[in-house]
Amino acid sequence: MAELKLRSKDPDSLRRIIQSALSSRLQSVTAGIKRTEERIHEFETKYQLSTEDFITQFNNDELSHNFDFDEWIGEARMLAHLQQTKESIEEIDFVD
Repeated sequence: MAELKLRSKDPDSLRRIIQSALSSRLQSVTAGIKRTEERIHEFETKYQLSTEDFITQFNNDELSHNFDFDEWIGEARMLAHLQQTKESIEEIDFVD
């Protein structure tokens, strides 16, 4: 695990600023995850296919190209990225 050291004349203030920024970012990422999951659910409902099965079939050229599919793949990739970002933020621990 990496450790980052910051120096400030007012370390308590710096800590509050960073915690606030991280909290705001976490809220934004969580909202993004919710929107992305909703969009993915729309595709899954429309095509009666789970995202996992869709990606497998798409990668095996079992589906005809469709612009929805491009968007669906993009949403799936975005969800993975947002989930990783959320995990990274949640793993941050302040040490004294």
